[in-house]
Amino acid sequence: MNAIQILLVLFAVFAFSRALVGVRRGTLRVGPFVLWALFWGAVVVVAFRPEATMAIAHVFGVGRGADLAIYLALVLAFFLLFRLFARIEELERQLTRFVRAEALKELDSRQ
Repeated sequence: MNAIQILLVLFAVFAFSRALVGVRRGTLRVGPFVLWALFWGAVVVVAFRPEATMAIAHVFGVGRGADLAIYLALVLAFFLLFRLFARIEELERQLTRFVRAEALKELDSRQ
């Protein structure tokens, strides 16, 4: 094994352990945990068998496995960014509704 493979496996194990801790503490639901576990498992498989990405890349018409990994990472990053923005917008709407309701309650109690 070369250095990058060791680093990838160590990081994947670390990230998986953090996700597992999140599930045990109740801060991460089981559904997202399963997705993260599959993702980090795939990272370990690719670290041990990088030639597997070549076969998958050819199925999708991409020249190299590393290119496919970068494309998938970008798609995943943008999807997660979209989800974060959508969640932030929803939290802002909820906060606005809550503050508005509290302000109206306070106004009614003063009158």
